[in-house]
Amino acid sequence: MENGGAGTLQIRQVLLFFVLLGMSQAGSETGNFLVMEELQSGSFVGNLAKTLGLEVSELSSRGARVVSNDNKECLQLDRNTGDLLLSEMLDREELCGSNEPCVLYFQVLMKNPTQFLQIELQVRDINDHSPVFLEKEMLLEIPENSPVGAVFLLESAKDLDVGINAVKSYTVNPNSHFHVKIRVNPDNRKYPELVLDKALDYEELPELSFILTALDGGSPPRSGTALVRVVVVDINDNSPEFEQAFYEVKILENSILGSLVVTVSASDLDSGTNSEISYTFSHASEDIRKTFEINQKSGDITLTAPLDFEAIESYSIIIQATDGGGLFGKSTVRIQVMDVNDNAPEITVSSITSPIPENTPETVVMVFRIRDRDSGDNGKMVCSIPEDIPFVLKSSVNNYYTLETERPLDRESRAEYNITITVTDLGTPRLKTEHNITVLVSDVNDNAPAFTQTSYTLFVRENNSPALHIGSISATDRDSGTNAQVTYSLLPSQDPHLPLASLVSINADNGHLFALRSLDYEALQGFEFRVGATDRGSPALSSEALVRVLVLDANDNSPFVLYPLQNGSAPCTELVPRAAEPGYLVTKVVAVDGDSGQNAWLSYQLLKATEPGLFGVWAHNGEVRTARLLSERDAAKHRLVVLVKDNGEPPRSATSVGRCSVPEGPFPGHLVDVSGTGTLSQSYQYEVCVTGGSRSNEFKFLKPIIPNFLPQSTGSEVEENPPFQNNLGF
Repeated sequence: MENGGAGTLQIRQVLLFFVLLGMSQAGSETGNFLVMEELQSGSFVGNLAKTLGLEVSELSSRGARVVSNDNKECLQLDRNTGDLLLSEMLDREELCGSNEPCVLYFQVLMKNPTQFLQIELQVRDINDHSPVFLEKEMLLEIPENSPVGAVFLLESAKDLDVGINAVKSYTVNPNSHFHVKIRVNPDNRKYPELVLDKALDYEELPELSFILTALDGGSPPRSGTALVRVVVVDINDNSPEFEQAFYEVKILENSILGSLVVTVSASDLDSGTNSEISYTFSHASEDIRKTFEINQKSGDITLTAPLDFEAIESYSIIIQATDGGGLFGKSTVRIQVMDVNDNAPEITVSSITSPIPENTPETVVMVFRIRDRDSGDNGKMVCSIPEDIPFVLKSSVNNYYTLETERPLDRESRAEYNITITVTDLGTPRLKTEHNITVLVSDVNDNAPAFTQTSYTLFVRENNSPALHIGSISATDRDSGTNAQVTYSLLPSQDPHLPLASLVSINADNGHLFALRSLDYEALQGFEFRVGATDRGSPALSSEALVRVLVLDANDNSPFVLYPLQNGSAPCTELVPRAAEPGYLVTKVVAVDGDSGQNAWLSYQLLKATEPGLFGVWAHNGEVRTARLLSERDAAKHRLVVLVKDNGEPPRSATSVGRCSVPEGPFPGHLVDVSGTGTLSQSYQYEVCVTGGSRSNEFKFLKPIIPNFLPQSTGSEVEENPPFQNNLGF
């Protein structure tokens, strides 16, 4: 039958739960829910979407989640259905103690945009606790002359349940002397009083006992019992009386242990032991008994445990003064706890987003809540961040804040922010709490590679070896990661006649440039092209630079004699009068050099001559002139070797030969025959005929000389000749 009764109770409680739950769902539009305590984890609480007028899909898309003021995760939200479920079994007594109603506060946090919705969950009590007497045996000493109707205090039973499930009534087993009367104290707790129905007679009945039973209002009710022993004593006809029927004191919550709170005082007109008064707490709760202590002799009430205004703001204590004969008086002490600023503000972080992409405006970085457990100005708070950062704080409901970017961020200017969030209360002294976060800025490919120079000029000496490293280009990218990885390339040439792909190549990774083939200054003095630098971002960004390659001349060409002709034809003959004056122009050696600059600067020198001192060569223009007057003793033929040398390092040179003789046949007498050859790869001959008349610089072509190298001199026919300027004194 007991099991059946318990089952019936459970069924009734479940039905009552669903009835109340249905009423809360049908009539609530403010986010209020109701649930019975002790339900299993996963039990259905209500549908959040219906209650708040939201679409179920909106809960999922906006990442809805439930957070509590005390960070207790009692509820879980099914985003697919909108149902609120219990995530753990709730114990109303543990959550709220004796407070009624027991209401838990939660917030629904949704993103995009950020929104907070308030919901309240009321936890209803079930009758899961029986009344309990702290003392299993009560001893009452009652004077025998106590009048009928006299009232005697009994210890009350404690029941952790509230409302109808709390202690409702007291009974005693039937007897002829007493019955129980129920009183209500200032904090609405019920306590029993024993009422005398029949006068006591010590001589007839010095002691009697009976059972005191406490019943709660549950269905079925629970009960607890204690033994009451009444000892009848001799006459004591005066009860103690307090000086004040009501004491009211204030005490700071940070008072030290052992501090005197108040002293109560009572007096008794009796004498002897009947006037000796003892002070005790009556019907004191557990909080009172562990926080305060009363000296039974002096009535001093002292502090035995720390006070916390944020937990309990005031205490109401019934003081009982009992004399030696068992009579008592009572008074009430109300202790008001005064708040001091002993709680620093608290910061609870709901979400943090890091890193955040650059160039994105008004990005929510952090969602957090602040709280101060003090009251008044001590509980008022100011939230701030440094002013020199591009972030702002925005307040929301229930002390929620969001930290957002004030403007788009630039990672290249600053990639990391260390932000200190400071919360200060307005108490005295002011207390503050700081919370530090590091916000990283992620890179966006918003910077193209930049070359170190807009144009590059590279110098390459001709006749280089293939694959020669001729120089490097460099570009940097202010982005990071793959967005800053640069690849180099040759851009298509705008000159269709420039075979760029066969001239140079570039290393795509480091920008090194290489000449693919040997360059010839005489064929190509220089060229230019454009190079590109592309990063690996998405989309990729690029830039261009101009590269000029200038080929430097090398002294790789020897002077080439243009005149006398080097085509193997018959040599020419020039006629020089015997009476030619010193400085007479005989001929001019003309030569060129394929190089440039100082490599092409040519100088002429008479290297060898048959008659030293007769002819000279002008060093800068190659003119061959007579150095003195011709005499009869001079040979008819003369052979001249002219050296042509460039100014390179090392210098290159060429030579030209000429021969002089007196011609036979129709030529006039006293002529000088001059013939010459080049000394590079072929020999050429010409003759200069010197006449006695006015004919000068007349050329006669004779038979060609077989090409050969300059023969070795075996006698005095050919001798070294000093330079022309030395011979003529120019």
